[in-house]
Amino acid sequence: MRAMQIPSDHPLLLRIVDDLAANGWSQQNIFLPLDLTRALAAECRKRAAEGELAPAAVGRGPTSEIREGIRGDHIQWIEPGQAEACDSYLGLMDSLREAMNRDLFLGLEDFESHFAMYPPGAFYLQHVDRFRDDDRRMVSAVVYLNDAWLPEHGGQLRMYLDEGAAYDVIPTGGCRVVFLSGEVPHEVLPATRERLSLTGWFRRRGNEPF
Repeated sequence: MRAMQIPSDHPLLLRIVDDLAANGWSQQNIFLPLDLTRALAAECRKRAAEGELAPAAVGRGPTSEIREGIRGDHIQWIEPGQAEACDSYLGLMDSLREAMNRDLFLGLEDFESHFAMYPPGAFYLQHVDRFRDDDRRMVSAVVYLNDAWLPEHGGQLRMYLDEGAAYDVIPTGGCRVVFLSGEVPHEVLPATRERLSLTGWFRRRGNEPF
């Protein structure tokens, strides 16, 4: 699979930037090509089979804890150089970071992302992505890796937009959702089948070291 790299002025990225400026969120139903979506899904399942995905914690630092009554996904962070598919995805995210910085002046410095696997029945209760004691997360970005997903499978991302109006995103493979991390409460609804995604955050410089 060839590494994927597109310029930061690509029309697809500019649509996301325009949506963020106008609405604070964006959904692109066909964001990743099928071969990259399948390669990322295979990489996620490979890591799960090797026992590398771990139950996700709530909170951060010394106060973080596993609370399956709030959050039931299993995750592993991705890093450059681990897998070709991940490197292609990270390159695409860097182009999006450049586009947002150029047009929205967000001062985004880096991007962190992890695989997330929700077993059947798992969920994540309503929350926002920015920590109360750390405002570095500016823009959240989720891409779904599920093949042949149907509405009856559940697992929607439910976002609470203006005046609390709920908007559901079906986690179809290749679909991308981007939203302002501190402004869009959201939750993950239970699904009847395994649900895969890459979830990440564009971050600005903070006062604390990494």
